[in-house]
Amino acid sequence: MKLIDVVNNHPWCNPRWHPLKLEASSPFREGDDSPSFSINLDPSSDKYGWWNDWGAKEKRWRAGPPEKLIAFLRNITEEEAAELLYEGSRAGPGEYITIKLPTNNNARVRKPLDITIEPQVSEYLLGRGISAEVQTLFRTGNDPRSKAVILPWWSSDGKRLLNVKYRSTWDKRFWYAKGGHPIRDLIYGINVVYQRNLKRVAIVEAEVDALTLWSLGIPAIATGGAAFNAKKRDLILRSPIEELIIVRDSDAAGRAWRNQVYEAFSGKIDVSLALVPRGYKDVNEARHIGIGDLRKLRTIYQYLA
Repeated sequence: MKLIDVVNNHPWCNPRWHPLKLEASSPFREGDDSPSFSINLDPSSDKYGWWNDWGAKEKRWRAGPPEKLIAFLRNITEEEAAELLYEGSRAGPGEYITIKLPTNNNARVRKPLDITIEPQVSEYLLGRGISAEVQTLFRTGNDPRSKAVILPWWSSDGKRLLNVKYRSTWDKRFWYAKGGHPIRDLIYGINVVYQRNLKRVAIVEAEVDALTLWSLGIPAIATGGAAFNAKKRDLILRSPIEELIIVRDSDAAGRAWRNQVYEAFSGKIDVSLALVPRGYKDVNEARHIGIGDLRKLRTIYQYLA
């Protein structure tokens, strides 16, 4: 994956494109109306891909390497972003090739995270329409030190903590626990599917959207971003799920994600489609219209009936 392709395809706010630099509003902070964020796009520089955010309050978010930015833009861990950017040998500035490893190479064995999460109802999640009951079901918590809500990703049996997403409660920042399983290998909420032996489930991109649907009485799982692959597909095919309702975000990435998911399950299990009401980006943003209007969506209405 080329860094420049990710940068070019991201919908920046207030972008100012220069030959060797991009200036834009910070993707990490809401309400940044002036271009206070920049990325070094000089492929000859040792700092190619590094970024600066002059308005950041925390030192660790004022500047950083490209993998930290890519992890945020692609909703993956920094380890995954580094693999995408640096795996293989560098053939030239901004260009990378992948080296195939020997077939006898042993895959890295990842252990469950040794992190203790004290389940706690979050006022932030309540404010975003996530009920206390659903927060308890998904064992969410709070991290007062970083002012973040904790969204744990569990194994299918619900016994092993595989990753943890920290979502800032006062800006757009999020990050994953160090050493966690790659998000590309996981499905958020798959443990609850097994726990309740669910047959018909909605699928969305973001964890918060899945929790929103649960709070509206609609069981849901999340892929954790707009990327979908065979590992995520197989996790779902091995589960009790017999029908998926695909609810995509109303943007280009959401359309591409919907097509990937539909193609992955077409002919294997029942698949139906639902749209977020016009004028809303995603399920959580549309929560204010109420469950009555959500029922107007044919597939979701069938699900609730």
